[in-house]
Amino acid sequence: MDYENFSSGDYELPCEMNDTRQMELGIQVYVHSFICLFGLLGNLLVIITYAFYKKAKTMTDMYLLNMAIADVLFVLSLPLMIYNERHNWSMGTWACKIFRGMYNINLYSSMLLLACISTDRYIAIVQARRSFRMRYRTLIYSQIICSAVWLFSLALSVPSMVYNERYEDTHLGVKSEAVCYFRFDDNRMAQLVKILVPTTQITIGFFLPLLVMCFCYTCIIITLLRAKNFQKHKAVRVVLAVVVVFIACQMPYNITLLYHTVELFQTRECSSEKDVLKVLMITESLAYLHCCLNPVLYAFIGVKFRNHFCKILEDLWCLGKRYIYRRSSRVTSEVYISTRRSTEGSNNENGSSFTM
Repeated sequence: MDYENFSSGDYELPCEMNDTRQMELGIQVYVHSFICLFGLLGNLLVIITYAFYKKAKTMTDMYLLNMAIADVLFVLSLPLMIYNERHNWSMGTWACKIFRGMYNINLYSSMLLLACISTDRYIAIVQARRSFRMRYRTLIYSQIICSAVWLFSLALSVPSMVYNERYEDTHLGVKSEAVCYFRFDDNRMAQLVKILVPTTQITIGFFLPLLVMCFCYTCIIITLLRAKNFQKHKAVRVVLAVVVVFIACQMPYNITLLYHTVELFQTRECSSEKDVLKVLMITESLAYLHCCLNPVLYAFIGVKFRNHFCKILEDLWCLGKRYIYRRSSRVTSEVYISTRRSTEGSNNENGSSFTM
């Protein structure tokens, strides 16, 4: 189609997003690769610890285990999403729906489990007597709550799985690369879903956990400061670190997403649209980084968990040494046997020659 035949008053050409696309590819290659590597390593260590070294005995243990599973599923799906985005979603529409759905399920479940952890710590420290009476029913409660969190996250992710599709994006009849994005049959549904999905993500996936964390940890800090104990004051610093890291990682992305949602159906200049999309990409990567920090803040910062982690490293070191020892012993024995055979063979050859 010849763009020269269009007048600027009748049509507005779409924004040129080549520089934004190049920035997105760079973030995917370097930043997201780092997040996948360290997020997978840290959360797998948490799962291994609970599976082989420290059984889940309390509600917090169960929440941490489920949160690690959610983060592992997220970091495993992230490279596949990046691969499909760079190869025109070669896996098709079902991969588009599944990966977008997995992203939302893991987002909601991880954030809601953070709120559950905060509530459990509030009960354990501020409501200590009630916590002692509830101890014998904690695992049953935690399993029910975790199941409810996963089901609720699945329900919230249904619109993303239903309306996300793989299709060829076109501008004024010019075919471009395939994308995985929302696709609708009418404008009313498009406006509803494009506002409902990010609004739900902001409220349920950020502001609700933030309010729960702020309330619970404020009460925890007040309770700990009343107890004149050095260890309790160290716990206050840990609590503050948890809240500060959560706000630093999640708030910039959610504020940018809120601004983008409010201005979604407003006319904007290309430069403004590019700036918003660039900030959205950077803050989204910062939000992804939180899955790498979860194991450090909620698991390895504890003394017992650090001891289990050291035990894992010791066992891996022992297994490595045992493997090297067996391999070296096997090589040594094979060299000895081959040398002996060659020696015996040469002796037999010498004897035969002598007899002949």
